[in-house]
Amino acid sequence: MLNTIYGTKLDITQGFDQSGKRWPLTVIKVKQLAIVQIKTAIKDGYQAVVLAGKDKKFKKEVKFSGESELKVGQKLEMDQVLTAGDLVKVAARSKGRGFTGVMKRWGFKGGPRTHGQSDRQRAPGSIGQRTDPGRVWRGKKMAGRSGGQQTTIKNLAIAKVDKANQQVFIRGLIPGHKKSLIKIKKIGQLKNFSSFSKPETKNTPEIKSKDTSKVEKLTEKTIRKDK
Repeated sequence: MLNTIYGTKLDITQGFDQSGKRWPLTVIKVKQLAIVQIKTAIKDGYQAVVLAGKDKKFKKEVKFSGESELKVGQKLEMDQVLTAGDLVKVAARSKGRGFTGVMKRWGFKGGPRTHGQSDRQRAPGSIGQRTDPGRVWRGKKMAGRSGGQQTTIKNLAIAKVDKANQQVFIRGLIPGHKKSLIKIKKIGQLKNFSSFSKPETKNTPEIKSKDTSKVEKLTEKTIRKDK
């Protein structure tokens, strides 16, 4: 059976498990997908299906192994692939940051904030050696374009699957902006998984002020002004 599904990133929230521990949760909208093509080992050399979203806005190929009863035109729901407690790895394109300096791109410390260093606070520092080798080594960490790359986060857990609202809650943070396409692949099952529930709220007693004379005087003044 398939172990991969696609969705769109909605928002980031938080939730509490049964032990009371708070976790960051990423909400993914997973709508019904349709199988539009099936590739076989005899014809194509490998087994895979092509999934399409609503109005065929995107088409993605998902490989699988073993025998399967999948057919062209069959609808794929998220609860057929994911359940609460599954371990998944999530792939998405990170947010593009544009051209950034070494401090934002690589986390450099920066130059000293002392006398005579007015323009060196965010400088990269030395980038090369002397006559030998007489060049900058390939792969040197320097300023440049950052973000906008395909990023994969492993060992995240499915906290909750809400079929009614077509939402999947993933424990942890996921790269990408809102409404970006997210690939969710099941890789295992989390041991000792604690289900999520709403935190219990304690009934706090109402606090009443003992001296109400000042409040009464203020209300009388406001009534007189209105008249």
